[in-house]
Amino acid sequence: MLCGNLSSLNTCGLPKGLRAILDNTQCTYDALKNADDGKLQLEHQEWFCNIGLANTEETPLRQTEFHRLYADIQVVLEGEEIINYGVVNCTDEPAIEKKPDLYILSSPILSQSVHLKPGDFAVFMPGEAHQALCAVSVPTQIRKAVFKVPLSFFKDSL
Repeated sequence: MLCGNLSSLNTCGLPKGLRAILDNTQCTYDALKNADDGKLQLEHQEWFCNIGLANTEETPLRQTEFHRLYADIQVVLEGEEIINYGVVNCTDEPAIEKKPDLYILSSPILSQSVHLKPGDFAVFMPGEAHQALCAVSVPTQIRKAVFKVPLSFFKDSL
């Protein structure tokens, strides 16, 4: 897991390809914040981004997920959330595939957490468990962008 703020990409240690995505003029904080809700996919790009409203909940109500084929870049645009996450590969743990490439863990081991505010992002690579949309204090509505970057995107950098 990597995290940072869109205004300070040079300090985040992002791999070159992920940095290129977030450096794109359509992916700056202001551009994303002003974008319409829905799917953003630039021409000739494998990755895409879903922008929209979501509701945080108390941590015990949130499911923990991981992906096998996509990395997530989760960017908070309005509001704030806690994301709990694990630091070991969970792909061999018992999980249910709820949607294509969305695996829900029944007994996650989440030893870390990150508090994201507007402009902050967290990157979760395939196999990294994460429990997003946990309320900071009380459940609330936030707006966020979630980039889905296919594993094939990393073929030359992993």
